[in-house]
Amino acid sequence: MLNFMKHIDGVAQRITDPLVPFLLLFTRLWVAWVFFKSGMVKYSSWDSTLYLFEFEYQVPLLPWQLAAYMGTAAELILPVFLILGLFTRPMALILFMFNAIAVMSYPLLWEKGFFDHQLWGMMMLVNVFWGAGLFSVDKLISSVPKKHSALQ
Repeated sequence: MLNFMKHIDGVAQRITDPLVPFLLLFTRLWVAWVFFKSGMVKYSSWDSTLYLFEFEYQVPLLPWQLAAYMGTAAELILPVFLILGLFTRPMALILFMFNAIAVMSYPLLWEKGFFDHQLWGMMMLVNVFWGAGLFSVDKLISSVPKKHSALQ
């Protein structure tokens, strides 16, 4: 029985290993699209955004104006890094924390959007723990041979 389980696991691993880079790309692009789209909505209806940050969102420790600018900037800038796969782990971690603050700051999300935020959080954690994968600028940078200086 143990040999059978090991065999099945080995077969599954041989099938799934080549798909991991696609999974990492998928999670990066999905989360980037969701947050970038949200940032564009905030930017395109700025008066509504300011209203929401002043009266609806309860962002801790920050004045609502600063929270509005920082939140919108985060949703527009961080996804670009994820799409490129550049500084993926730190950018995904920052976006993960941003996502958690969004959930805590807006109690209405608990009723209607909490599942989505959990899903996006898990997708970001995938990239925090496993990186950007094969299809990324991070991979390009890490595969460039290092030049040795004459002083070494």
